[in-house]
Amino acid sequence: MRNHEESRTPVTVIGLGLMGQALAGAFLREGHPTTVWNRTAAKAGQFVAQGAKLAGSVAEAVAASPLVVVCVTDYDAVRKLLEPLGEVVDGRVLVNLTSGTSQEARQTAEWAERQGAAYLDGAIMAIPQAIGTAEALVLYSGPRSAFDLHEPALRSLGAGMMHLSSDHGLSSLYDAAGLTLMWSVLNGFLHGAALLGAAGVDASTFASFARQNIGTVADWLPGYAQQIDDREYPAPDATIGTHLAAMEHLIHESEALGINADLPRFFKALGDRAVAEGRGGDGYAALVELFRGASEVRA
Repeated sequence: MRNHEESRTPVTVIGLGLMGQALAGAFLREGHPTTVWNRTAAKAGQFVAQGAKLAGSVAEAVAASPLVVVCVTDYDAVRKLLEPLGEVVDGRVLVNLTSGTSQEARQTAEWAERQGAAYLDGAIMAIPQAIGTAEALVLYSGPRSAFDLHEPALRSLGAGMMHLSSDHGLSSLYDAAGLTLMWSVLNGFLHGAALLGAAGVDASTFASFARQNIGTVADWLPGYAQQIDDREYPAPDATIGTHLAAMEHLIHESEALGINADLPRFFKALGDRAVAEGRGGDGYAALVELFRGASEVRA
């Protein structure tokens, strides 16, 4: 076991919330000498029992390893923990897996580089229970050299890992895009479950239909993506104007059943705006211009 550990990069994990615990556990399972720090030291007990070292301070934790992984509440917490350290971070690779905005990621990268540290910003697209498995997708952005240096250690967190770009903010943007997609799908499912529930159909029965329907919509995405990249929006199936009629139907159906119609009203509000801006004859993908804020009124 000793030789196995000596072949592994020492890693420090700062922050032992649910996700931080999953990260520390994954490094330990892969044999990495692991140092941990948490504001509430009691949370480190289980990891110390597994062989981790508990640091007495953030500075001690950072100094213990060439690879430092941070996963705390937000970027304010990251700054409060790391900024007082100054030159302690010099020569380290800091991997920040804290959720935040792309602007915060870039600002943190600028600070880290002034201190002599290489900085990778990351986004975990998985639940804590998936960390360390093939299902865990972790995105990284920042200098490729830093990612390549510690790729074997970072692979401990999940086989699904990807370096996106040297732009430190890109992983945060992917995270935000993923959240938009997740909530849109989930809200659609919940609204649909409420509609069918009014007719006595249980959500478990609807779930089977929903998965098939979501798969059908997912198959449209490559075609939509090409239209978005080309900024050309043909309508071989239905125009936005046609979609509006279906949206109106969904609003009326919801109201008639006593189901909250805020979601379909939001869909229709977007459609109405697109029509007002001259896009009623375009395909549905043209709505992206509303989100871009770059729609032009057509004559």
